[in-house]
Amino acid sequence: MTTNTILLLLLSLLIAGGLSFFQYYYKAKTKSKVNLVLAFLRFLSIFGILLLLINPIMSRKTLETIKTPLPIVVDNSSSIVDLKAKETALELYKKLSQNKELQEKFDMQSYRFDSDFQQSAEFDFNGTQTNLDEVAKSLKSIYKNNIFPTVLITDGNQTSGNDYVYSFDANNKVYPLVVGDTTTFLDLKVTQLNVNKYAFHKNKFPVEVFLNYAGNKSIVADFSISQGNSVLSKQSVSFSPSKKSMILNVLLPADKVGLQVFKATISSKEKEKNTYNNTKNFAVEVIDQKTNIAIVSAINHPDIGALKRAIESNAQRKVTVIKPNSINSLQDYNIIILYQPTTEFKSVFEKNKLAGINTFIVTGNNTDFNFLNQQQSNLVFKMSNQKEDYLAEFNSQFNLFAIDNLGFENFPPLQNPFGTITTNGTVSTLLSSKIRNIETNAPLLAFAENQGKRSAFLLGENSWKWRLQSHIDNQSFEKFDIFVDKIIQFLASNDSKKSLVVNHESFYNSGESIEILASYFNKNYEFDEKARLTISVTNIKTKQTKNYDLLKGNNSFKVNLDGLVAGQYNFSVKELNSKTTYSSHFEILDFDIEKQFVNPDVEKLSQLAVQTQAKVHYPDQVDTLIKALLENENYKAVQKDVVTKTPLIDWIWLLVLIAISLSAEWFIRKYNGML
Repeated sequence: MTTNTILLLLLSLLIAGGLSFFQYYYKAKTKSKVNLVLAFLRFLSIFGILLLLINPIMSRKTLETIKTPLPIVVDNSSSIVDLKAKETALELYKKLSQNKELQEKFDMQSYRFDSDFQQSAEFDFNGTQTNLDEVAKSLKSIYKNNIFPTVLITDGNQTSGNDYVYSFDANNKVYPLVVGDTTTFLDLKVTQLNVNKYAFHKNKFPVEVFLNYAGNKSIVADFSISQGNSVLSKQSVSFSPSKKSMILNVLLPADKVGLQVFKATISSKEKEKNTYNNTKNFAVEVIDQKTNIAIVSAINHPDIGALKRAIESNAQRKVTVIKPNSINSLQDYNIIILYQPTTEFKSVFEKNKLAGINTFIVTGNNTDFNFLNQQQSNLVFKMSNQKEDYLAEFNSQFNLFAIDNLGFENFPPLQNPFGTITTNGTVSTLLSSKIRNIETNAPLLAFAENQGKRSAFLLGENSWKWRLQSHIDNQSFEKFDIFVDKIIQFLASNDSKKSLVVNHESFYNSGESIEILASYFNKNYEFDEKARLTISVTNIKTKQTKNYDLLKGNNSFKVNLDGLVAGQYNFSVKELNSKTTYSSHFEILDFDIEKQFVNPDVEKLSQLAVQTQAKVHYPDQVDTLIKALLENENYKAVQKDVVTKTPLIDWIWLLVLIAISLSAEWFIRKYNGML
């Protein structure tokens, strides 16, 4: 307390005493005991008020003992149950947490983890994932800048997250208590499958398979991939004590459209403790990308045959060559190639205004450009009757889709009438034109997109020579055909705007996070934050339906469907205000990753212990672990003085005392008729 504060307190005593004396003794006619009581109460009131005005800081010194933290972290995943180590884990936790000597030395805290990390003294061992990396991150955050030991009761089998060996702070010892039978059993395992989520119909798709073996003798096993009752691939594989892993690459046919579920299985004549990990299901969405294309032409030209061959080099494309006056309906086609349109094409353009089919317009010496100006607005043509040869120049900045330069600059020129061609609106040029190495700044191959409709323009005939030149350069038509296929792919992908867009996978594995995202847009195609989205999920087999609300996130709504059992599901997302709906389906594959293990991962836990300069312990060594913790001199409790400074204005009892003294004074004066 400062000198000024002490002087102010002394002055307050004088003022309070002086005023009390003046009030009840100096002016008083009689000096009774009542006056003495009233003077004392007045003194308390005035002195208390002056104390609040001065507001001195009160300091209080206490001695605090700070113990070293000792987190006891228990693996709460279901693999503990599968390894028949549940009771052992509970006994170890109880023995550690209830040890009186440890409680005296350490500040003990209990935690559990599976996919998440949380403080808890209760364990149900129902976790579907094991993430030891999350344990390391959480402990660093909770006990920041502290030196402390950690006891980790686990089997060490991690199923998600980064490698935990180097995630823990190397300055803080981690003592793994390994639970589960460490006896080595013969075990064959399908460790991992790598496969694309999508495949094209009537193509073959690759599957990469990782197989593992645990055992002490050489064996021969059978590996197969089946769908239903049909075995699609089967082969023999050999393992030995020196060859315990294998990678297989298998090609499977995509014969059926839709979500296809397959089963990979490895088996042998040897008896195994765990056969659950011998099988792994996987799924592929087979897409039928069959595209029907019409080449509409009133003339015969080699370009038509070259285009047809290039397009149909992809088995998913079918080309029909047709005269403009022979088309009754455009609904059978996904893309229309209009080869050198003239007034004969008028009915085709009129029908397409209603159908909205993407077009690929190829011009040449027979094209009626005045008619073409009337039918489209992306390019404006002012052409003469003079023929001209146009060379190509590749635009490396083109970004609508990925394309390689095939050496277009060295391709033969295309022929088109001489004139000026200007772009109108958003037009992307892939190839620009040159006349005898003089740039015209006009497009030769260009693409446009207007109100969801896509168009492509090739401004010149004799592209058949390009295909032939590509074959001469590469001894194959493949590169040119891929180039044409990318143009067709661009035109076949019509990304028209939808008000309700839902993102989801076609299949999920059991235990994975099943998250569905949705976005709703108003009529101006702006994200609508006030949308009310719900989802109804129905199990196809049991017909059981569950309804959820989608919660708003950053520019999207989402729902988490964790907890659904394996099976096939239909679902429907609905926006309640506009009644807009989106319906689809997904499948949850029966796969419990926690059942893949037959032993604890002693090797990884030993690496963790070495990395943190600690030691692995087993259930029968828990007393040794307790002794090591108690004898470690680095974990002594620390005593420190804690000075607490509190301003007097925070002392509520002073206010109470002032209120009581004022009330008592008023009551006594009233009682004695002094008011």
